[in-house]
Amino acid sequence: AMRRIVLRLPRRVKRRVQRVVQKTRDAAVRTRALIILHYANGRGTEEIAQAVHYNVSGVRKVRQRFLCAGESALLDQRRDNGQAKADEDLKEALRQCLASTPGDFGWSRTTWTQELLAHTLYERTGISVSPSTVARMLRAIGARWGQPKPVVTCWWPKRRRTRRLREIRALIENLPENEVALYEDEVDIHLNPKIGRDWMLPGTQRLVVTPGKNEKHYLAGALNAKSGEVHYVNNGRKNGYLFRLMLDELAAQYPKAAKIHVIVDNCSVHSERSVQRDLSEKHGGRIKLHFLPPYCPDHNKIERLWREVHANVTRNHRCGSLRELLAGVYRFLDHCAPYPGTRVSSRLRAA
Repeated sequence: AMRRIVLRLPRRVKRRVQRVVQKTRDAAVRTRALIILHYANGRGTEEIAQAVHYNVSGVRKVRQRFLCAGESALLDQRRDNGQAKADEDLKEALRQCLASTPGDFGWSRTTWTQELLAHTLYERTGISVSPSTVARMLRAIGARWGQPKPVVTCWWPKRRRTRRLREIRALIENLPENEVALYEDEVDIHLNPKIGRDWMLPGTQRLVVTPGKNEKHYLAGALNAKSGEVHYVNNGRKNGYLFRLMLDELAAQYPKAAKIHVIVDNCSVHSERSVQRDLSEKHGGRIKLHFLPPYCPDHNKIERLWREVHANVTRNHRCGSLRELLAGVYRFLDHCAPYPGTRVSSRLRAA
């Protein structure tokens, strides 16, 4: 029979090792300390390996290191490896990579992978890191795996675009008390649900039943730039008539306003002759349109509200009819004001 090795620890040493087990947050250090305590209590190598879920050779190495180095052997031996590879300079190089695309560094691939980032970092810094180290660095700098946003470039000269946006900001900031300014836009509501990300159990995928034959309805909405109040009208078609309904609604909602400023995009329905006629004849010049530069949806604040409509109502919906879906949209819009500034809308109970 093999002779069992017993570590004879002085009482003060044993107490210090016990304190390591109790207080350390490092699981590896705790395991090494437990191994030493088990040896001190007379347990055999295989028995210890089974108790701490470690391999036998690893248990022997812990014991041997402790015999040679004492209590310092409990700590991570990699602490003396020198400066960590993933230092701040390397993280900054990683940030620069993520701010660009692989093509900017001569790669044919269009999206980054951890392996490709590791290769690029080596070419730029001469430091070799593994993909797993890159993964840790990505977490450390707060990088995320996200979906790019498609955009269309505004064809206006930059100076003209900047001047128009500055004029609209100044309009809102210096608005007289007897005038109002609103962001206006239209949104399509489809019976076929938009598909979006959601939390799911591992190994499962949520199924969203689609009606098959799509139906559409259209809303025009206006967001008060100061108060966050929301107004909307609806119609079966997206045309000048829908926009004129919206203008009528605003005229009725703000009867005492000397001027109603409506900030709109360059959609053709906002420039139809029937719209121009209503502005001059029906509303007597009380409503004035302010056109944003082309392809600048981020500067039309109501676009954010439409994203909330889709996130709260239309995405992955289970409505069996367009009427049921629209009822959910109307209910959301009726409860979301002032927008932004309230989260009540995202916690609405089902009707």
